[in-house]
Amino acid sequence: DSGRAVRALQARLRQVGWLAAVPNGTYGPQTERAVRGFQGRRGLPATGRADTVTWRRLVAMTREPTTWEMYPMGGQPAGPPDAHCLTGRVLCVDKTSRTLRWMIDGRTLSTMSVRFGTQYTPTREGEFQVYWKSRHHVSTLYHTAMPYAMFFSGGQAVHYSADFAARGYAGGSHGCVNVRDEAAIARLFAQVKVGDKVVVYR
Repeated sequence: DSGRAVRALQARLRQVGWLAAVPNGTYGPQTERAVRGFQGRRGLPATGRADTVTWRRLVAMTREPTTWEMYPMGGQPAGPPDAHCLTGRVLCVDKTSRTLRWMIDGRTLSTMSVRFGTQYTPTREGEFQVYWKSRHHVSTLYHTAMPYAMFFSGGQAVHYSADFAARGYAGGSHGCVNVRDEAAIARLFAQVKVGDKVVVYR
């Protein structure tokens, strides 16, 4: 078994301390052991399968998992695009699903996981335009590499982040939209033009 229902099961098992691994959507040996342990502790048949009785017991002991709990490493399905993303050439950035979609006239050409600024340096929301591209950019303010930078609001840009690639969502940016897939952002950088729209929403 795999998919969103398995992620929900895994997230709930983490809430009650039976699963240490992060949800990955695959019902593998770790998930089976966690279910078996949960069942055994509650006097249920320890089959390792999440039957209806087991699921109801687990639901009664936990709360509805958040998107962040179910997709801690990113990769969650993107929600429907904002209406402003449906015309023209658009970098469509969804803060809720942590995804960036490259869209042309309502068609999604590519999707990638992204992260944003922290609470102290939030990524601005709204409709912008790419006003400058810099392939080998280095921040003059923070002295950090910002490869494949596509600036859209002051010093905020969509760019590759080696830190995001290494640490995932444990970190955050200074307001930029970080991409961790270097090959994907390289392809995107080659397609995006100055003047293309950027829509950041939640």
